Amino acid sequence: MPLIVSRDLPRGLTLIELMVVVAIVGILAAVGYPSYRDHVLRGRIGEATANLLDMRIAAERFFQDNRTYVGMPCAATSPTTNFTFACGTPTVTAYTITATGTSAMSGFSYTITHADARTTLTVPGGWSGASATCWVMKKDGSC
Repeated sequence: MPLIVSRDLPRGLTLIELMVVVAIVGILAAVGYPSYRDHVLRGRIGEATANLLDMRIAAERFFQDNRTYVGMPCAATSPTTNFTFACGTPTVTAYTITATGTSAMSGFSYTITHADARTTLTVPGGWSGASATCWVMKKDGSC
């Protein structure tokens, strides 16, 4: 039996169908991209907080050995690309370590002290929680 092929079948997409697909993709991108960007920023915050906690442990270890924070080590314990760390001027009984965001994380600034007081100094526009007495981890200012 011979194969019958109809020549009346439409082939390809019309311009209207293509424009509908483009519009749907545009709407999905407009909704999804801001959420994705915030998710990536939240993931990078962990780089600062983990290093601050590790640096605090190193400072306490130094204090146990030397009975002073003066001269304590002040370097991130793991590689970091989004934050710089500074210890200020430690005294015999106190210190403050600050993590300041760079490049994509500029605007974020976190601190930890000898008393384990965790503070968010600044957050970028669109985020809440600047001057919070905890480390802000989400855009709504929650810790």
